[in-house]
Amino acid sequence: MRSTRRCSRNGCPRQAVATLTYVYNESTAVVGPLAAFAEPHTYDLCEPHARNLTAPRGWEVVRHEGEFQPPPPSTDDLVALAEAVREAARPVQRHEEIEPDPNPGQQTGRRGHLRVIPPSR
Repeated sequence: MRSTRRCSRNGCPRQAVATLTYVYNESTAVVGPLAAFAEPHTYDLCEPHARNLTAPRGWEVVRHEGEFQPPPPSTDDLVALAEAVREAARPVQRHEEIEPDPNPGQQTGRRGHLRVIPPSR
């Protein structure tokens, strides 16, 4: 139903709550709130990885002060939820009930929309 963004770290299954961006000409790593869209040169991080990020020697880390919040539901999420509720509310369709056999002396079977008639004797 929902396509949540996951942490970019290998093997981490957690939901991303922060975005890491490198500013190479200033030797700075910036960890801020999750960006609205995934960008090619940024990395999405979960809270533990965002809080524990270290930069190479000589680099500075600029980190968002405060709590990282998961992204709010998007309109796509709300539409998917509404569709799931509609699907669950639909009545269950029952299979066709077997019609009574008009000729009880003959053996016939009914399967779906086909009728099996035994060969004539």
